[in-house]
Amino acid sequence: MCGIAGWAVRQDARTRQDPGVAASMAHTMACRGPDAAGAWSRGHVTLVHTRMAVIDLSGGRQPMASDESEEPAATLTYCGEVYNFRELRGELSGRGHRFRTRSDTEVVLRAYLEWGERCVEHLEGMFAFAVWDARDRSLFLARDRFGIKPLSYAPTRDGLVFGSEPKALLAHPDVSPTVDLEGLRVLFSMARAPGESVHRDIRDLPPGHTLRYGPGGELSLRRYWQLEARPHEDGLDRTIGQVRELLESSVTEQLVSDVPLSVMLSGGLDSSSVAALAAGALAVQGSGPVRTTTVTYSGYSDNFQPDLVRSAPDSPYARAVAEHVGAEHLEIELTTADLLDPVARRTVLRAQDVPAPFGDMDTSTYQAFAGVRGHSKVALTGESADEIFGGYSWVHIPDLAYEEQFPWVAFEQWHPGTRQGLGQGLLSPAFKKRLDMGTYYAERYAQAMAHIPRLPGEEAEERRAREVCHLHLTHWLPRLLERNDRLSMISGLEVRVPFCDRRIVQYAYNIPWELKTYDGREKSLLRAAVRDLLPEMVLDRPKAPFPVSQDLTYTKALHQEFADVLADPASPVLPMLDTEAARAVVAHGGAEVQDWLHRMNIEMVLQVNSWLLTLGDDLDL
Repeated sequence: MCGIAGWAVRQDARTRQDPGVAASMAHTMACRGPDAAGAWSRGHVTLVHTRMAVIDLSGGRQPMASDESEEPAATLTYCGEVYNFRELRGELSGRGHRFRTRSDTEVVLRAYLEWGERCVEHLEGMFAFAVWDARDRSLFLARDRFGIKPLSYAPTRDGLVFGSEPKALLAHPDVSPTVDLEGLRVLFSMARAPGESVHRDIRDLPPGHTLRYGPGGELSLRRYWQLEARPHEDGLDRTIGQVRELLESSVTEQLVSDVPLSVMLSGGLDSSSVAALAAGALAVQGSGPVRTTTVTYSGYSDNFQPDLVRSAPDSPYARAVAEHVGAEHLEIELTTADLLDPVARRTVLRAQDVPAPFGDMDTSTYQAFAGVRGHSKVALTGESADEIFGGYSWVHIPDLAYEEQFPWVAFEQWHPGTRQGLGQGLLSPAFKKRLDMGTYYAERYAQAMAHIPRLPGEEAEERRAREVCHLHLTHWLPRLLERNDRLSMISGLEVRVPFCDRRIVQYAYNIPWELKTYDGREKSLLRAAVRDLLPEMVLDRPKAPFPVSQDLTYTKALHQEFADVLADPASPVLPMLDTEAARAVVAHGGAEVQDWLHRMNIEMVLQVNSWLLTLGDDLDL
């Protein structure tokens, strides 16, 4: 996995390339590419790359040119893994291409030379890349179908700047870090539209899109892939078999690596399915056992208290799966001191560029990834199974699922602990009125609904199930994928998501809801597809989100930090806060361990305050 960045300027622009800017952009992405860094410049373009070597460790250096001439036909900077690169390499060799390396990087470059911008239609995997095409003096950007790998860009007065993360773009002098009110709406949103960014000058390249910047400064954005609505003609048994077959294929493909690999295992159905299938595939290859890793907190299992969404700790289930599949299992135990470590918390904020409302779940996820990096360079997860197989609780609450709103936003507004918005519970009424998140969500929802492919004549339940699945995949999943990418890459770990396979998602999108829930439970099909692989206790386990700390010491420490922010008149977050609510929190002092949703409000305020301190005069309200 890698970091990419660079810029191109119009052919008539009188600008000089500055190697210092390229070095600054590369420095921001050092964690994404700890093994090597490079830059390539010609006249009106500069490409930057930082590399984490996973396949063909000695080859695959970047930026990679198509030939060794002074003006190669095409030059590539690429981040990702293309899992069908061996098949493509064979096809391209048959078309006359000659390869110098074993890397998938060179396959992507040759695919571009062969098929131009349609090369992305041949690639299966996760990727973001940029190609400078010397033949027509254009810069071409591309991102994978689901946005697993990030890619942002910023049009400037004379050109276009791009990078894996906003921090890379902000290292370029022509890109401003300005955040306005619209950016704050995006910051607090739980349903960002594809392409939206918190920073005014920056856009995300939407998943499944390409962008070409021409020699005269013209921009051409093209959507190359979207889900299709098709009749589902398989019966229940055939559908279960197809799910199993597709998942087996995806997991096996994503085990390809020249470095140590593991599976992030929570003991839930999704990650346990990946671990079991990986164990079976590695056994066939003669390269097992599979490595698995679980994160927990010190004393968590012994002192666990059930809450509204977690009925039991993860560790016993994860151990049962690891033993069942013969895994080499590691349990990472975090302490309250780990969660309160100021360096770790600053690292998490820096990794994500902007505040996020998930509190200690982000800190513990980052530290879990860092722990995995101690023995593996690649990790597989169970992300996105909930989106395609109907795992979320709000999908099964008709009043929420049928509401004219994103279902998870409807759930947030319904739940007593998040009714004011996740992470927004301490914002003042005046500031919330300025944000006007209700109008924001209504507009984004209407836009999203207008682009959902449907089948004519569908019953109301099937139609809504399809709509909800599409909304999850386009407005909920991208945020989770971005979070995983940032928190893993800051640790130098590559995370892969086997459920985010085009073939699985396209097939599952068209499975009728009555089949997805044929036994009356969430994720019925997935459970049936792996029933022979997992212990019964795991198959029967209800869905549980990532664990949060239940140590009262952690909660009290956050309250003290919050009190310090409130006591400092220079704290930049103060104008956004509800003073009365904030004082009530300080008076409360953090006496209840179960109040973790309210705790997220404090953690969001603390992050926003730290972020605003760095943003300074670039907040334009």
